[in-house]
Amino acid sequence: MNPEALSEALLAVVTPLAEARRPGSSEGLTVQDFVLERPKNRDHGDWASNAALKLSKVVGANPREFAAEIATALAATDGVASVEVAGPGFINIRLDAAAAGALAKTIVDAGADFGTNDSRSDEVINLEFVSANPTGPIHLGGTRWAAVGDSLARILSSQGAQVTREYYFNDHGAQIDRFARSLVAAHEGLPTPEDGYGGGYITDIAQRVVEAYDGDIDALDPAAKQEAFRSVGVGLMFDEIKASLHEFGVDFDVYFHENDLHDSGAVDRAVARLRELGHIYEADGATWLRSTDFGDDKDRVVIKSDGQPAYISGDLAYYLDKRERGFNRCIIMLGADHHGYVQRLMAMTAAFGDEPYVNLQILIGQMVNLVKEGQPVRMSKRAGTVVTMEDLVEIVGVDAARYSLTRSSADSNLDIDLDVLQKRTNDNPVFYVQYAHARTHNVARNAASVGVTRDAFAPELLNHETESALLGALQEFPRVVAFAAEVREPHRVARYLEELAGLYHRWYDNCRVTPLGDEEVTDLHRTRLWLNDATGQVLRNGLHLLGVSAPERM
Repeated sequence: MNPEALSEALLAVVTPLAEARRPGSSEGLTVQDFVLERPKNRDHGDWASNAALKLSKVVGANPREFAAEIATALAATDGVASVEVAGPGFINIRLDAAAAGALAKTIVDAGADFGTNDSRSDEVINLEFVSANPTGPIHLGGTRWAAVGDSLARILSSQGAQVTREYYFNDHGAQIDRFARSLVAAHEGLPTPEDGYGGGYITDIAQRVVEAYDGDIDALDPAAKQEAFRSVGVGLMFDEIKASLHEFGVDFDVYFHENDLHDSGAVDRAVARLRELGHIYEADGATWLRSTDFGDDKDRVVIKSDGQPAYISGDLAYYLDKRERGFNRCIIMLGADHHGYVQRLMAMTAAFGDEPYVNLQILIGQMVNLVKEGQPVRMSKRAGTVVTMEDLVEIVGVDAARYSLTRSSADSNLDIDLDVLQKRTNDNPVFYVQYAHARTHNVARNAASVGVTRDAFAPELLNHETESALLGALQEFPRVVAFAAEVREPHRVARYLEELAGLYHRWYDNCRVTPLGDEEVTDLHRTRLWLNDATGQVLRNGLHLLGVSAPERM
């Protein structure tokens, strides 16, 4: 019996009991109205519910008395071994071995689809992440967003959402001019401009600009030379960024150029729309958005008195562009230094008539620090001032890099211990999970060699305590993924996989799939092979959601 079936059984029991106490009290009642969760202490059963506590006031009953009624009725349900009332009215449910064990076959039969659903099919999501300026290699902050963003896209897609991965290509503004001046200086052998970019990559790009330029770049006047280095250099730098991301397992559906907002008249259209809605006014020769009406701490200049667009004008135009492209959920991942932008962006959302934190959602990511031998790693050989994506991948590999960056909440500072990630031991979390997956394949290979197959399935035989714990974790996978999608937190999948791997290793130590010596192959061995393969499938499905490989041998 899976959680969904148990939830439906609980609803079927609760509905008539509620009606008997207070007619009409069950109207509109669904499985979402009460919680079904695994108890922290497995001695309390396989599942626990707060149904009686949640509904006691509605039906006018004492919570424990109502819980006792529910327990008596639920205990008669096929597949339920026992039901107990605990505390003020919690309901602890224990499934019989056959009902619990049936999940192993369900998982194997579902394969890669286990854990997926279409519950978010109405969400058309634009997920914007990384969006590093094309003025240098991707640093650790951008690398974290690459891992988290791509994992989130996979998780949301697994729940039926239509997800477009988008990279905002910032090719407009002062930082691009500084980049171009830095390239010119490197080419001419001059010191890096005071506000420019340093590092070996600047020299590399400058040399490649000269090679790629059609003509004699040194024959150009200073303005034309800087423009040549800007246009060619930005393209080369962005090609490098895209190549690095691809090698990291991250590809985008859309690369949106900031310049397009200004060249296409999108800013003017956004201002016109807000003016129609009555939220634009003129003062001091400038055009303003009355954002204080929507919770901002001050009104924002959209068009400056000199006629130039202010910074927020691009945000207005870009958001409207996304909505006009049909996205009803716009998710943007920003670094911690952008925390102050959240309120003004939500005010902008409301000004357009949309719902803040629904149509627009902002995820904030904190800093990442690398540690080796107890000391912080500061310098990149190529970038000169920061550690880059390439640096991290070179040291630990793509799998360890992606997993380590995804397994913690993005809204918390993260220290990555390179010494741990380079170990092939259980101290290394990605090794621990991948090794569990590889072990399931090794068990299956050994089983095949002695004639253990899946041609029989007797789930009632899966009654060892480690089997109960392992099955309990396996049935949680769809709920973990669904919740990770809801709260936009991929790290919940990673932490689940580590828990599952631990339970699998303990089961492996206690329960044999292959017979010992001259022992005959029995249905217990065959059924345990189903459980072994089901665990491997869930580990594989979870690692895929994180963009991490699931090796069959290690």
